[in-house]
Amino acid sequence: MNNIPNRKAICDVLLEKSETDRDITVLCSDSRGSASMAPFFQRFPEQSVEVGIAEQNLVSISAGMAKCGKKPFCFSPASFLSTRSYEQAKVDVAYSNTNVTLVGISGGISYGELGMSHHSAQDIAAMSSIPNMRVYLPSDRFQTAKLIDALLLDEKPSYIRVGRNPVEDIYPENCPFIMDQATVIIDGEAAQALPSSGMDWKTLPPDMITIVACGEMTRPAVLAAQILAREGIHTAVLDMCCVKPLDREAIINCALRSKLILTAEEHSPFGGLGSMVSQVIGQQCPRKVINLALPDAPVITGKSQAVFDHYGLNAEGIAKTAKENY
Repeated sequence: MNNIPNRKAICDVLLEKSETDRDITVLCSDSRGSASMAPFFQRFPEQSVEVGIAEQNLVSISAGMAKCGKKPFCFSPASFLSTRSYEQAKVDVAYSNTNVTLVGISGGISYGELGMSHHSAQDIAAMSSIPNMRVYLPSDRFQTAKLIDALLLDEKPSYIRVGRNPVEDIYPENCPFIMDQATVIIDGEAAQALPSSGMDWKTLPPDMITIVACGEMTRPAVLAAQILAREGIHTAVLDMCCVKPLDREAIINCALRSKLILTAEEHSPFGGLGSMVSQVIGQQCPRKVINLALPDAPVITGKSQAVFDHYGLNAEGIAKTAKENY
């Protein structure tokens, strides 16, 4: 069982890369422990900035450092980073097109027992609506490491959401990763192949389910697909690690073969992955789309898994919803 959370995977990559790249800078809002960045502060104190509980200053300082040629990684709880410092993220980071990576730690309902004030169930919608801002929800530690490697090679604004707890590995250490593209974890092996260029896909009967998931919902989506496969239902799984820009081509390619598209996300039902996928499907190849998400209400308090179980955001719940709508 994996006991390394995605936030620690970020620290490990930054520790390694900072040995040769002294422009990498880590900034925290009294959150180095929660961000798993204490080892970085100890190893590279001259590349570390503790701002304190001042999230707006945290983001603005990061943007200023980026304009001076640094590569700032800005860590704060997702619930505060995506709300309290929203204007700074919009203006100082995105509008100014600065090389800042905003890392929302303990995202979704990771702070389960602390309730709505500490949940970040609106951050995908909020950050995705900002021009120039890219949004990522890596699904396991290996994909997280690949993402950080890739972000260190460009100079564009980005927002990453990671959870608090370890998640079971989905990929091997050398996992497949192409920046800003979805990963097809399970292709579904549908009876109908993708139509050739000379055929009209509308004449082909779609015969499978596609589950599109991101972040911590990816693992239960894979398990749900395995449950469905044992019952003879062809099911594809798309890992939408990059929510913005959305990999429209991957969605359409699976939708062409699918009778049902089911999205799974640790987010509000409004403005997140489900809304974005529905937009693409409605425009390009109309299909039934079901969005599994947190409710439009204060979420119950409890540990993450208990909350997921309650709302059917687990393997059994995803499979059950898929079968009911297939």
